[in-house]
Amino acid sequence: MLPNTLGELELCVVSEICQAPGIDARRIVEKISQHHPSTLSTIQSTLERLVRKGMLDRTKQRQAFSYTALVSRAELLGLLMKDVIGLLHDGSPGTILSSFVNVASRIDTSALDHLELLIRNKREQLEKQHGGNNDDA
Repeated sequence: MLPNTLGELELCVVSEICQAPGIDARRIVEKISQHHPSTLSTIQSTLERLVRKGMLDRTKQRQAFSYTALVSRAELLGLLMKDVIGLLHDGSPGTILSSFVNVASRIDTSALDHLELLIRNKREQLEKQHGGNNDDA
């Protein structure tokens, strides 16, 4: 496992909480039992770790805690990608970008068009922030 990456069960739990904010541990066990059979105590320990890692917030609801994600799915994906890139990066940004474009092209035919749009929007955003000078972009 990568140093800052979440484990498979942690990812599954965060994903469920992103889909159902305010969910409690018992409901998480029910929702993931088909793919990740786990006991209530295992899920509670996992939730505690995720709270300590700053990924979740919890609120006391009668006798149980309910949980909400402090990161979006997009932020979570970004963290995971950062870890993988950090592990495999060979020093050349071209390797990362080429790999990303290859993966995007396999998603579906419109993924590359969407990627172009995202790049264009990011450039416009950076130009506005830097007054038209995006040398550091």
